[in-house]
Amino acid sequence: ASVERKTKETSVYVKINIDGTGKCDCDSGVPFLDHMLDQIASHGLFDVEVKAEGDTWIDDHHTTEDIALAFGQCLSLALGTRAGIFRFGDFSAPLDEALVHVVMDLSGRPHLSCDLVIPTERIGTFQTEMVEHFFMSLANTAGMTLHIRQLAGKNAHHIVESTFKAFARALRQACSVDERRAGKIASSKGVLTQN
Repeated sequence: ASVERKTKETSVYVKINIDGTGKCDCDSGVPFLDHMLDQIASHGLFDVEVKAEGDTWIDDHHTTEDIALAFGQCLSLALGTRAGIFRFGDFSAPLDEALVHVVMDLSGRPHLSCDLVIPTERIGTFQTEMVEHFFMSLANTAGMTLHIRQLAGKNAHHIVESTFKAFARALRQACSVDERRAGKIASSKGVLTQN
Protein backbone atom coordinates (compact mmCIF):
# COMPACT_ATOMS: atom_id res chain seq x y z
CA ALA A 1 0.00 0.00 0.00
CA SER A 2 1.09 3.58 -0.46
CA VAL A 3 -0.08 6.96 0.84
CA GLU A 4 0.73 10.52 -0.15
CA ARG A 5 0.12 13.33 2.33
CA LYS A 6 0.59 16.96 1.35
CA THR A 7 0.09 19.98 3.57
CA LYS A 8 1.46 23.51 3.60
CA GLU A 9 4.17 22.19 5.93
CA THR A 10 5.15 18.84 4.39
CA SER A 11 5.01 16.55 1.40
CA VAL A 12 5.17 12.89 2.42
CA TYR A 13 5.08 9.60 0.50
CA VAL A 14 4.98 6.28 2.36
CA LYS A 15 4.89 2.81 0.84
CA ILE A 16 4.75 -0.39 2.89
CA ASN A 17 4.81 -4.05 1.90
CA ILE A 18 3.86 -5.98 5.05
CA ASP A 19 4.96 -9.23 3.37
CA GLY A 20 8.41 -7.87 2.57
CA THR A 21 11.98 -8.81 3.34
CA GLY A 22 13.16 -5.85 5.41
CA LYS A 23 14.17 -3.40 2.68
CA CYS A 24 14.27 0.25 3.70
CA ASP A 25 14.52 3.24 1.38
CA CYS A 26 13.91 6.26 3.58
CA ASP A 27 14.80 9.89 3.03
CA SER A 28 12.69 11.87 5.48
CA GLY A 29 14.98 14.83 5.96
CA VAL A 30 15.23 13.74 9.61
CA PRO A 31 18.33 11.49 9.85
CA PHE A 32 17.57 9.90 13.23
CA LEU A 33 14.01 9.13 12.11
CA ASP A 34 15.41 7.43 8.99
CA HIS A 35 17.53 5.27 11.31
CA MET A 36 14.39 4.33 13.32
CA LEU A 37 12.33 3.60 10.19
CA ASP A 38 15.15 1.26 9.15
CA GLN A 39 14.62 -0.58 12.46
CA ILE A 40 10.91 -1.04 11.65
CA ALA A 41 11.75 -2.42 8.20
CA SER A 42 14.64 -4.61 9.28
CA HIS A 43 13.11 -6.14 12.40
CA GLY A 44 9.54 -6.28 11.12
CA LEU A 45 10.58 -7.69 7.72
CA PHE A 46 8.51 -4.98 6.05
CA ASP A 47 9.60 -3.20 2.88
CA VAL A 48 9.36 0.49 3.75
CA GLU A 49 9.81 3.47 1.49
CA VAL A 50 9.50 7.00 2.86
CA LYS A 51 10.18 10.21 0.97
CA ALA A 52 9.49 13.49 2.70
CA GLU A 53 10.15 17.18 2.41
CA GLY A 54 9.16 19.40 5.28
CA ASP A 55 9.79 22.59 7.16
CA THR A 56 12.75 21.11 9.04
CA TRP A 57 14.34 24.57 9.20
CA ILE A 58 11.75 25.19 11.96
CA ASP A 59 12.16 21.77 13.61
CA ASP A 60 11.39 18.09 12.93
CA HIS A 61 7.88 18.15 14.41
CA HIS A 62 5.68 18.49 11.31
CA THR A 63 7.74 16.09 9.20
CA THR A 64 7.90 13.42 11.90
CA GLU A 65 4.19 13.75 12.66
CA ASP A 66 3.08 13.62 9.02
CA ILE A 67 5.28 10.60 8.30
CA ALA A 68 3.71 8.82 11.27
CA LEU A 69 0.17 9.75 10.16
CA ALA A 70 0.88 8.51 6.62
CA PHE A 71 2.63 5.37 7.92
CA GLY A 72 -0.39 4.43 10.04
CA GLN A 73 -2.80 5.10 7.21
CA CYS A 74 -0.65 3.06 4.82
CA LEU A 75 -0.48 0.19 7.31
CA SER A 76 -4.26 0.22 7.67
CA LEU A 77 -4.69 0.11 3.90
CA ALA A 78 -2.20 -2.76 3.62
CA LEU A 79 -4.11 -4.74 6.25
CA GLY A 80 -7.48 -4.23 4.54
CA THR A 81 -10.24 -5.89 6.58
CA ARG A 82 -7.54 -7.47 8.80
CA ALA A 83 -9.00 -10.90 8.10
CA GLY A 84 -6.77 -13.87 8.86
CA ILE A 85 -4.10 -12.04 10.86
CA PHE A 86 -3.03 -12.75 14.43
CA ARG A 87 -4.12 -9.20 15.41
CA PHE A 88 -2.07 -9.09 18.64
CA GLY A 89 1.68 -8.53 18.99
CA ASP A 90 3.93 -8.56 22.04
CA PHE A 91 7.69 -8.16 22.15
CA SER A 92 10.43 -6.98 24.49
CA ALA A 93 13.64 -5.76 22.89
CA PRO A 94 16.93 -5.13 24.70
CA LEU A 95 19.70 -2.86 23.51
CA ASP A 96 22.58 -3.03 25.95
CA GLU A 97 21.20 -1.59 29.23
CA ALA A 98 17.85 -0.58 27.71
CA LEU A 99 14.81 -2.84 27.63
CA VAL A 100 11.44 -1.85 26.18
CA HIS A 101 8.23 -3.88 26.03
CA VAL A 102 5.64 -3.20 23.31
CA VAL A 103 2.17 -4.75 23.15
CA MET A 104 -0.31 -3.99 20.37
CA ASP A 105 -3.75 -4.87 19.13
CA LEU A 106 -4.74 -4.11 15.53
CA SER A 107 -8.24 -3.64 16.87
CA GLY A 108 -9.38 -0.68 14.80
CA ARG A 109 -9.49 1.31 18.06
CA PRO A 110 -6.70 3.90 18.31
CA HIS A 111 -5.02 4.28 21.70
CA LEU A 112 -1.50 4.91 22.94
CA SER A 113 -0.18 4.34 26.42
CA CYS A 114 3.50 5.28 26.46
CA ASP A 115 5.79 5.06 29.47
CA LEU A 116 9.24 6.12 28.28
CA VAL A 117 11.72 8.12 30.33
CA ILE A 118 14.20 9.50 27.82
CA PRO A 119 16.99 11.33 29.68
CA THR A 120 17.92 13.86 26.98
CA GLU A 121 15.89 16.38 25.01
CA ARG A 122 17.65 15.52 21.76
CA ILE A 123 19.41 12.67 20.00
CA GLY A 124 21.50 14.49 17.45
CA THR A 125 19.04 17.09 16.18
CA PHE A 126 15.97 14.87 16.82
CA GLN A 127 13.68 16.04 19.62
CA THR A 128 13.04 13.02 21.85
CA GLU A 129 9.53 14.22 22.77
CA MET A 130 8.64 13.32 19.18
CA VAL A 131 9.01 9.58 19.92
CA GLU A 132 5.72 9.45 21.83
CA HIS A 133 4.07 11.79 19.31
CA PHE A 134 5.22 9.57 16.42
CA PHE A 135 3.60 6.50 17.95
CA MET A 136 0.44 8.41 18.92
CA SER A 137 0.00 9.69 15.36
CA LEU A 138 0.70 6.24 13.88
CA ALA A 139 -1.70 4.48 16.29
CA ASN A 140 -4.46 6.97 15.49
CA THR A 141 -4.40 6.44 11.74
CA ALA A 142 -3.59 2.71 11.87
CA GLY A 143 -6.44 1.94 14.26
CA MET A 144 -4.01 0.35 16.70
CA THR A 145 -4.07 -0.01 20.47
CA LEU A 146 -0.43 0.40 21.48
CA HIS A 147 1.25 0.06 24.87
CA ILE A 148 4.94 0.93 25.29
CA ARG A 149 6.73 0.29 28.58
CA GLN A 150 10.34 1.04 29.37
CA LEU A 151 11.63 -1.65 31.70
CA ALA A 152 15.24 -0.39 31.87
CA GLY A 153 17.56 2.09 30.23
CA LYS A 154 19.80 5.09 30.76
CA ASN A 155 21.08 5.93 27.27
CA ALA A 156 18.57 7.91 25.20
CA HIS A 157 19.61 6.41 21.85
CA HIS A 158 19.38 2.87 23.26
CA ILE A 159 15.94 3.49 24.80
CA VAL A 160 14.47 4.88 21.59
CA GLU A 161 16.06 2.29 19.32
CA SER A 162 14.91 -0.60 21.50
CA THR A 163 11.40 0.93 21.37
CA PHE A 164 11.37 0.91 17.58
CA LYS A 165 12.81 -2.62 17.46
CA ALA A 166 10.20 -3.94 19.91
CA PHE A 167 7.48 -2.14 17.94
CA ALA A 168 8.69 -3.73 14.71
CA ARG A 169 8.71 -7.26 16.12
CA ALA A 170 5.30 -6.85 17.79
CA LEU A 171 3.87 -5.47 14.54
CA ARG A 172 5.37 -8.37 12.61
CA GLN A 173 3.54 -10.79 14.94
CA ALA A 174 0.26 -8.90 14.74
CA CYS A 175 0.32 -8.67 10.91
CA SER A 176 1.28 -12.30 10.40
CA VAL A 177 -1.22 -14.74 8.93
CA ASP A 178 -2.85 -17.07 11.45
CA GLU A 179 -3.38 -20.29 9.47
CA ARG A 180 -5.82 -21.63 12.06
CA ARG A 181 -7.99 -18.54 11.59
CA ALA A 182 -8.55 -19.63 7.95
CA GLY A 183 -9.06 -16.09 6.65
CA LYS A 184 -11.60 -15.09 9.28
CA ILE A 185 -11.43 -11.91 11.35
CA ALA A 186 -9.97 -12.34 14.86
CA SER A 187 -12.90 -10.69 16.65
CA SER A 188 -16.09 -11.91 18.27
CA LYS A 189 -17.70 -8.80 16.69
CA GLY A 190 -16.57 -9.87 13.23
CA VAL A 191 -14.92 -6.53 12.40
CA LEU A 192 -11.58 -4.85 13.16
CA THR A 193 -11.70 -1.77 10.97
CA GLN A 194 -12.47 1.81 11.95
CA ASN A 195 -15.19 2.33 9.32
